[in-house]
Amino acid sequence: MELTARSVILDLLSTVRRGAMPVRALVEAGALFGFAENNVRVSLSKLYAEGRAARDERGRYRLGPATAAVSDQVRRWRRLEEQHRPWHGDWVAVHQARRGRGPARVKREHALALLGFRELEPGLALRPDNLRGGVEGVRVRYAGLSGDGDPSTLVFGLRELAPASDLRARGLWDAAALGRGYRAALRALEASRARLGRLSDEEAMIETFVVGGAALRQLVLDPLLPEPILDPAPRRALVEAMRGYDELGRRAWAPFLARHGVPHRSAPEGWRAALGALPAEAQQGGVH
Repeated sequence: MELTARSVILDLLSTVRRGAMPVRALVEAGALFGFAENNVRVSLSKLYAEGRAARDERGRYRLGPATAAVSDQVRRWRRLEEQHRPWHGDWVAVHQARRGRGPARVKREHALALLGFRELEPGLALRPDNLRGGVEGVRVRYAGLSGDGDPSTLVFGLRELAPASDLRARGLWDAAALGRGYRAALRALEASRARLGRLSDEEAMIETFVVGGAALRQLVLDPLLPEPILDPAPRRALVEAMRGYDELGRRAWAPFLARHGVPHRSAPEGWRAALGALPAEAQQGGVH
């Protein structure tokens, strides 16, 4: 994912435990990634207008109410392996009789992607019914992420697909590509960890932000497929490696945050570069 001033701002605001972050800190951090001060200030103003950034009486910023659903989704990465249950061959389906257009449609499509759905037929998306909370849990999360208030949209359990349809459903995800992605991300984390000690403080900040962010985005968007479809071992290894790498990233950024008087997370959820996982259209409209 290409970094933007918007995504850098959101990632930094996600580190705030209490209080808020001054504009000067956001501007200084933006400069590390080559963003001009005006770019950062304009991006911050737009995020504020969208409700994705909130401002206190001193003009300092924190995450806004419009980030709630996505930030809830993002913070799940540390407990990814606790989010699913054994699969017995049933499916969760979302049927959209009216798919709409524009930003509302984009938001719904990205909500489905975040929850690991793939389209079996036009207007009918499904995923294995292996998430904790079952169909009702998916229904609630889809509503929060999509903002889809259309009563014709149905979220329901699906079972006993015809053998040919079941086989086609299991092939909607490229399991081989997912496995390669896990292993590539793991190698990137290991290589970065090995060279961090040779980097300057600023270089380490940038390195952990970019490399850790790429791994986090992969975990946030992971469909959590059950073992009959995908070997979970490489995913588990990536989560474990990312826990350790996230600690290195927090250490790299802690002096910067302390210098600006920002009460950063002592046990952060590791949101770095993940709130930018969705395009702006999917994060507006009171959803995130």
